Amino acid sequence: MGSVPIFLVLLLPAAAAAQESRWGVNVFGFSYHFDRDKAKAQGVDNEFNPGLGLRWRKTVESDWDVILDGGAYRDSGRNTAVYAGGGAMYHLTARLKAGAALALFHSDTYNDGTPFVAPLPVLGYDFDRFSVNMVYMPKISGYNTINTLGFWFTVWIN
Repeated sequence: MGSVPIFLVLLLPAAAAAQESRWGVNVFGFSYHFDRDKAKAQGVDNEFNPGLGLRWRKTVESDWDVILDGGAYRDSGRNTAVYAGGGAMYHLTARLKAGAALALFHSDTYNDGTPFVAPLPVLGYDFDRFSVNMVYMPKISGYNTINTLGFWFTVWIN
């Protein structure tokens, strides 16, 4: 777990130097498990996933944003999950964005408690002061045993 806080320390402050960017607070959230019976049998059926994180976002082209995220939340197995990652979001419309992120995760629930990196598809819908976000966490043998959607808000602070 020691590598995750180090990664956050290196990742997030570097973003602060960028101009014309936005900072937000990620407020987690909820999840939905596609195979609810299997999730319950495995003890990974928790669908209320409170937590906090930071998001940095910068528009690099008129239709693309770069994002950096880091934070912690209570995961589907009722353990604390910490993560840090980055990605890109394409502007499908002025408010709707779709993209992908690469994230480093650590939780006792996933991958037998060993940190791992996962590619994740993400969607976001922007309002003026906040965004609604969704991530798809696919079933990947040994890492995540249930196809899951995650939902959270980003409250923009600048």
